[in-house]
Amino acid sequence: MRVVEVTAYGGPEVLSMARRPEPEAGDVPGKVRVRLKAAGVTVADLRIRAGRYVDAIGGLRPPFVLGTDFAGRLLDPAPGPTGTLEAGTRVAGFMPWFDELTGEGTYAEVVRVDPAWLAPIPEDVDFTAAASVPLAAITARQGLAKLDLPEGSTLLVTGASGVVGRFAVQLAAAAGLRVTGVSYEGDESELKVLGAEHVVPRGEPAKVLADVLAHAPERFDGVFDGALIGTPVLAALKDGGRFVSLAPDRTPTAERDIEVHTVVGRPDAAALAGILEQVSARELITRVADVMPLEEAAEAHKRAESGHRPGRIVLMI
Repeated sequence: MRVVEVTAYGGPEVLSMARRPEPEAGDVPGKVRVRLKAAGVTVADLRIRAGRYVDAIGGLRPPFVLGTDFAGRLLDPAPGPTGTLEAGTRVAGFMPWFDELTGEGTYAEVVRVDPAWLAPIPEDVDFTAAASVPLAAITARQGLAKLDLPEGSTLLVTGASGVVGRFAVQLAAAAGLRVTGVSYEGDESELKVLGAEHVVPRGEPAKVLADVLAHAPERFDGVFDGALIGTPVLAALKDGGRFVSLAPDRTPTAERDIEVHTVVGRPDAAALAGILEQVSARELITRVADVMPLEEAAEAHKRAESGHRPGRIVLMI
């Protein structure tokens, strides 16, 4: 089967097409096979390829296959959130790459997955859209669950233009939170449609903080730090507020009785099934920035690193 391998740590040029044996039915107990149609390009993919996480992946070294988000068709029957998923069922999910450390990611034609990672794709959601959702939406949902803010609370979402941030804005607003987003200029109108009450332009942390406090001098009940600003943004929180970061290495030390949390998205088939139903009902909006063939994975990485691109880049397989 065709795969894209990381041949060495470095820039996008280290990505190369290769061929590997296709997994066989039952060759790994407890796993089922999915023939992929689409795979999302995530920030984690970029950082793994660049060698940012060498310590976190232990003895795993190139060549290996990247990829987390996926959508495709089941090749083997599997238990699902509400019953058996038959072979041929359209499914989406994400692979917990750092937990598995097999080097067998989703930039491939066929993958082995745990059935607990899989959710059925509604009929009116295409593979491209489905592959843009799993990791980002689940991370946003689990991060908001860690904040556990009551309805009517105020929430600051940094990185609101990003894929995770956009989902955080939508899910928070749907839960009755009053959301302020920090985003790229030009995204304000869209974020307000998605549920943000106010939008502050991104920039240097000191400038962002000044703009945020000028708008909300009473400060916020919670911060969802999608931009990984870290310690500087704690000043935007009330005493006893709640903070969640997307990266353990950018999580600040607690102060003023502030609760500090880190979220690393974990597969949750039932939650993902519900999220995909929300996408189907247009209650949750996903955005695809580019659709490119698997063979152009290196170019996809170049585009992802070239600047702000609202939405997920998706590789078609």
